[in-house]
Amino acid sequence: MKQPEPPGSGQQHPHAPDITPLLTVLRQFHPLSSGIETYLKEHISNSTVRKRKLMLKEGATCEHVYFIVKGAIRGYTREGPKDITTWINVEDQLVSSIFGLNQRSPSSENIQALENCELLVMKYDDLEALYELYPESNLIARKLLQVYYGDAERRAFIARLTKAENKYRHFLLHHQSLSNRIPLKYIASYLGMTLETLSRVRKKYSSKL
Repeated sequence: MKQPEPPGSGQQHPHAPDITPLLTVLRQFHPLSSGIETYLKEHISNSTVRKRKLMLKEGATCEHVYFIVKGAIRGYTREGPKDITTWINVEDQLVSSIFGLNQRSPSSENIQALENCELLVMKYDDLEALYELYPESNLIARKLLQVYYGDAERRAFIARLTKAENKYRHFLLHHQSLSNRIPLKYIASYLGMTLETLSRVRKKYSSKL
């Protein structure tokens, strides 16, 4: 498999990025001081990543946190010849290898752009410095982690369901906007079923509507 290029390699934009979408999301968790806003503007860059591009390869150390301005990104791991999609994120969501980032150890997953993406990027060291300089940023981080832990809990719940119909129903409950946006092979992988099974379930589910 081709090695991933560094984030935004050859596609970085020299002008100051518009971080308004990120600030809007963060303000939902806690008011932002002018110091935090200034710090973010000075330490965030923007980047574009092409569809199907690997942003992180299993075994590499994650050095960045990404905010999706536009596009879709998935995480996946490999088991023999097949890959298993572990999560799918879209606009206004943060993306990173959480375990790899926190432990400073090789990542156990791959991160891939499913669409052409516009991203805001922050380095790990700059993020750690933000926590030190502005203690209230730790409160925002905790609330964000609670949200993403809830997402992980829902994924674990879906994985434990045995019937394909129930898996797909719960997927639609929380991710209906993705059902006609993300290629079916990735949704099938995410739900732990074959593409043929997902196609059958979708057809059956549609007939009930």
